Amino acid sequence: MQHAILTHLGKDTGKKVTLSKDIFGVEPNEHVVYLDVKRILAHQRQGTHKTKEKGEVTASTKKIMRQKGTGNARKGSVKSGILRGGGNFFGPQPRNYVLKINKKVKKLARKSVLSLKATTKNLLILQDFSLKTPKTKEYKKILQALKLSEKKTLLILPKEDHNLISAAKNIPKARITTAQKINTYDLLHAKKLLLTEEALKTLETTLN
Repeated sequence: MQHAILTHLGKDTGKKVTLSKDIFGVEPNEHVVYLDVKRILAHQRQGTHKTKEKGEVTASTKKIMRQKGTGNARKGSVKSGILRGGGNFFGPQPRNYVLKINKKVKKLARKSVLSLKATTKNLLILQDFSLKTPKTKEYKKILQALKLSEKKTLLILPKEDHNLISAAKNIPKARITTAQKINTYDLLHAKKLLLTEEALKTLETTLN
């Protein structure tokens, strides 16, 4: 699969690169993508939610009314869950939301999304570039030149570039990551994927 290489200002360099069929030409597996996105979102949950149950409420344990004859529900103490200020019935407790899936499943999920982006023409290959200064306006110029200023973008670099990362962090729809840190959710969340030449090589090495 041949793909044109553009400059970071959107001009055609006249060069083309061959995309690996093992990464950009696989049949997308929706269920595998769902499993990996579910895992990523679950890992973002802290799991620290907590409510007090009857035994954890600090209050008197004295029986507040007789058992029968009042016409009301039985209440053993003011800590009862049917009274205001009492403990909760079956309230949330701290738990771990971590989900585990196989490495091959994670890899197939990323390949599925990359293949989908390539076939729907939502993948751009750019010449390697960098910024001399970490200014937001410089990165905005790049997005405007590529006609992507209003779209969610994910720029994938071969390694961390602090100038580029700092320049993009104040742009709500722009994200930057490295080829070794990509995940299925970020790939799926972006409308357009921007890959530099070196990042493409690193990505193919990582996923193969």
